[in-house]
Amino acid sequence: MLKRLFEERPGDTGLGGQQRRLATLVVVLATLLAVLDLGIVNIALPTLSTSLGVEESRAVWVATSYQLVCAASLLSFAALSRLVGQWRVFTSGLVLYSLGALGAALAPGLELLLAWRVVQGLGGAAILSLGPSLYRNIFPPRLLGRAIGLNAMVVAFGLASGPTLGGVVLSLADWPWVFALNVPVGLVAIGLAWRVLPAEPWRRGGFDWPGALLSVLMMGGFVLTMERLGHGGHYLTAGGLGVLSLLCLAVFVWRQRRTSTPLVPLSLFEAPRFASASTVTVLAFTAQGAAFVALPFLYQGEMGVSPLQAALLFTPWPLALLVSGPVAGRLADKQDPALLAAGGLGLFLFGMVGLGWLSAAGPAVYLVIPSLLCGLGYGFFQAPNNREIMGSAPLSLSASASGVLASLRTFGQCLGSALVALVMALPFGNVTLALWLSAGLALLALLVSVMRLSQPVQITAT
Repeated sequence: MLKRLFEERPGDTGLGGQQRRLATLVVVLATLLAVLDLGIVNIALPTLSTSLGVEESRAVWVATSYQLVCAASLLSFAALSRLVGQWRVFTSGLVLYSLGALGAALAPGLELLLAWRVVQGLGGAAILSLGPSLYRNIFPPRLLGRAIGLNAMVVAFGLASGPTLGGVVLSLADWPWVFALNVPVGLVAIGLAWRVLPAEPWRRGGFDWPGALLSVLMMGGFVLTMERLGHGGHYLTAGGLGVLSLLCLAVFVWRQRRTSTPLVPLSLFEAPRFASASTVTVLAFTAQGAAFVALPFLYQGEMGVSPLQAALLFTPWPLALLVSGPVAGRLADKQDPALLAAGGLGLFLFGMVGLGWLSAAGPAVYLVIPSLLCGLGYGFFQAPNNREIMGSAPLSLSASASGVLASLRTFGQCLGSALVALVMALPFGNVTLALWLSAGLALLALLVSVMRLSQPVQITAT
């Protein structure tokens, strides 16, 4: 599978075989750094709180600040790359992320740690907003599905394996190493990026500064709303932030329809398959985000396993993704992506039903098979679905499509986390109910994916 990604054929666009291999390594390393962050840091929060002598409610901001800044900046970095070039924005993101990681590892107190996490969040946004788009410049169209399948696998694997890796790191070292280990990997990626990423000329054009501000307020307000709901904040505060986010969304859409240099060209959503795949992305990532929050409570709170054991119980999910993601990406170059995505979501739904059913029926080992099915199904869903989102957009708008994809993913993850917190706060709420909620969201995603099968396939290569 990977060998075929780097084969050269007459008429191929993109990079040559060896340069293609190194450029892919850069994007994979950078994406892993940015995606692994949140899962690893979440596991480290209790240890970090104790070491720094701060309340857990304040320590939570070490994770929230990164997620907030990253989510708020995704669309702006994607739009900026259309003017200055994707490789410049992507490489600058790597520099910011690595610098922020070094500063966080050396921070003597919470205040400086939070400041460096803001720097990391900016770097993470620049990386995550452009990963899929870069693959369209690195690979020829005949390999786009495989390449985006690889990216989907990396993202999904990073999200699923973050708790596992965090548990292993903390079992061997103190919390600063959670950040310090990013630095050497980041330096390697920066060095390679300057050498091998495809260069692009500067382009003339304006930047939609009002749209960028609105997108920051829109996404930032949403993340803060979910954070307040998820951590027991006052409902009035959360409601006010939610209203602010919705108002900014409405003004943002109004602005994008009327400006000549939109931050996000809304013409992207005129393609039915793009719009449907975007909806499915939100639903599926909300389901996965809810499951990732609920399962640690199930393992450690109700089944009484240690943090390291809980981390190991997560392992079948990412391992299954490693198998299914590349296979699904290869098939997406030949088959209808919506059909493959629907099949993957069906398997994911079956796994989630198993987790919900068995969560109150026996020991933790019973959940290994359903978790494995979730990973297999999600890998078969995500790669074709991402391929359809990126392939439906014109090449000139691939950075915008990539930014939209990253924003939808972040939106779903935040929404899933908040929904679990809300369910568990109910008088009759528990972890099992949260898992069934995740299964219900997976069912909705499956239904939308099946409905789009009647829509014509729209894959754009130029």
